[in-house]
Amino acid sequence: MMDHSVELSNRKIVNLALQGGGAHGAFGWGVLDALLEDGRLEIDGLSATSAGAMNATVYAYHRMIGEVDGARQGLHDFWQRISQAGEALRGPLDPYLEWAGLGHLSARSWLEWMTRVLSPYEFNPFNHNPLRSVLEASVDFEKLHACDCTNLRICATHVRTGRIRIFGNAQVTANVVLASACLPHLFQAVEIEGEHYWDGGYMGNPAIFPLFKDLPSSDVIVVHLNPIVRPELPTTAPEIMNRINEISFNSSLLREMRAINFVHDLIEGGWLKDEHLHKLRYIYIHSIRDDDAMSRLGVASKLNTDWAFLTGLRDLGRSTTFAWLKRNFEHIGRRSSVDLEAEFL
Repeated sequence: MMDHSVELSNRKIVNLALQGGGAHGAFGWGVLDALLEDGRLEIDGLSATSAGAMNATVYAYHRMIGEVDGARQGLHDFWQRISQAGEALRGPLDPYLEWAGLGHLSARSWLEWMTRVLSPYEFNPFNHNPLRSVLEASVDFEKLHACDCTNLRICATHVRTGRIRIFGNAQVTANVVLASACLPHLFQAVEIEGEHYWDGGYMGNPAIFPLFKDLPSSDVIVVHLNPIVRPELPTTAPEIMNRINEISFNSSLLREMRAINFVHDLIEGGWLKDEHLHKLRYIYIHSIRDDDAMSRLGVASKLNTDWAFLTGLRDLGRSTTFAWLKRNFEHIGRRSSVDLEAEFL
């Protein structure tokens, strides 16, 4: 590991694409924490969705006001607030039920069951969202609009048209981040400028194109939370629903990877006339992921805000990132460290 005092001129500039996944976003916290501690990569752009959008926004704000140490502390404090907010939603009998192996009777399980039969407009008519107070305690959004050290690209899905919308620094508010994380069976659609939005994962989890459209770095590191491959066939109702969600939330990413691979083929195959070469960019794709570990986590764990669980995921993200850096740092700026065709196609 290197100290984060590495001279900026000696760092490699990269963009990050952060997936969403509820409490599993603590893995992304660990990835960011490890990259900041290592210090050899400078993060220019962050395209992010849902929990990834929260990580990105908290990182950008605290990086702006507190440099590297501030960003690490800000992310720690944010996830600690998430854990504390989750504790407030636990029933008084939950610890005893879980100890007795009756976790299916806990308040968390009842909430999961209720979302299958009622809409959030019915079971939450006043539209209470505990994430709002956590975000507003973690980020001064007015100050964030002036951030010039990180380029945010926050993804949300426009409910009426089904199109993706990308929000930049000057547009990011608490509502934008909540929209990016708005699962329609849990929360009412978030209104922004008279239009309504749901979780960005439906159309971009996360979106890659905003990172090479107008940002200089050609390296994109995708931080995966949703396993692309699962070894076992899902057979129970929760397992089937979990796998459907994983496939749905990975589909937009896989489509973009196909497009990037197609552009690579065009450039490498010499299929373009010289006068058109400048219209396309060769993008280096990298992945930080642990599908084996993440595939062992059930869908219910995406609502698990226990501090030990969150810090365990953080530590997994950290160790995965340090191992990835050891194998792949030299490839940054030179080539992709993943085989797009083998991994995604």
